[in-house]
Amino acid sequence: MTLITPDELVALRQTGVGVCLLDVRWRLDEPEGRPAYLDGHIPDAIYVDLEAELAEGPDPQWGRHPLPTHRRLQQAARRWGLRRDDIVVIYDDLQSVAAARAWFLLANSGVADVRILDGGLRGWLSAGLPLETGDVQLPPGDAVLTPLAAPIVGIDRVDPPTAGTILLDVRAPERYRGSPVAVERVSGHIPGAINLPTVTHLDAGRFRSPEVISRLFAAHGIGPQTQTIAYCGSGIAATHTIFAGSLIGLDIALFAGGWSQWSYARGRWVVEGDAADGNRTRV
Repeated sequence: MTLITPDELVALRQTGVGVCLLDVRWRLDEPEGRPAYLDGHIPDAIYVDLEAELAEGPDPQWGRHPLPTHRRLQQAARRWGLRRDDIVVIYDDLQSVAAARAWFLLANSGVADVRILDGGLRGWLSAGLPLETGDVQLPPGDAVLTPLAAPIVGIDRVDPPTAGTILLDVRAPERYRGSPVAVERVSGHIPGAINLPTVTHLDAGRFRSPEVISRLFAAHGIGPQTQTIAYCGSGIAATHTIFAGSLIGLDIALFAGGWSQWSYARGRWVVEGDAADGNRTRV
């Protein structure tokens, strides 16, 4: 079980089992989510700083949000008060995109039960459930994370991808086509990549049914036997697509550096427009 509704979260907490509730509020144009968290969050939720705890510092060689080291993530988990047998529930206010980054890291670091709150903070409020203000601090947890074990590929694995592998660009269509974006050095997409924006898997902020998600992937040639690599700007939104795939049993690999790494890598090719492999220019 990887999705949980607000009502199910309330019922779960009433059973007395250990629940570590994480608030991962982050967005590209507003990376510091703590002020909004302090103004109102789900009761007992711990604020997670995505850029400080779920990523290393930006580096042109590795992208804007390199995956965190094992040590960084372990220290963060202890700070959150995560205990060995806790069920982790994660939410944000950005269509579960930031929450998916935390899910990806924890679910692949030995945490047995990691769930995303379907609908996030807005879903909680729509259910008429309360918020609390201020900060939440818990005693240090005792959870022991394992080194990250997930299908992660480097830049050379997508240049070009192995024959038969589908390279999935999950960014917005305008970014895929090459509309200028201030945070990137150049615009466009990796040669051969097809576009399936990650928000396609949502309906009013909640994940679509497994049947609909299956059809969306299948329409792009992706099924249980397909080798698929997902990328985005810097390895955050792509984990959302990986999560959506996991709901229907797909194992999708992550190109963690994403476009932010590719666009700074000298000698790589860039494609603009709607075609997967059209006219190329060299970075």
